[in-house]
Amino acid sequence: MKTAIAAFTLLASLFTAPAALADPGGSCHFHGSKPVSEAVVTGCASQRKAALVKAGKLDASWQAAALDKAELVDGKKGKEWKVVFQNPAAPDAAKRSLYLFFSQPGNFIAANHTGQ
Repeated sequence: MKTAIAAFTLLASLFTAPAALADPGGSCHFHGSKPVSEAVVTGCASQRKAALVKAGKLDASWQAAALDKAELVDGKKGKEWKVVFQNPAAPDAAKRSLYLFFSQPGNFIAANHTGQ
């Protein structure tokens, strides 16, 4: 009987562990120093923007915000990606641009409305 319970517990943990460890932003975590393409970083920026809306850190109108540009800029620790979204429907006129920063290999650094 103890063997059956142990076997069942082991099988149950094998099937539930991947779901418990899944992270919606996990596909945008990179290792190494190989630079990612603009297409990859804009996809990660869209995912990050959606996560900020879902978490309530951005107004819901940001969900439909359009990608304005993505460019490599000089950051504090070297080159980094700066991705800009524009939202003309943003409630605060001073916050109609959203800037997302990623390392050159594609890892998220920060998000703000100032671009700094």
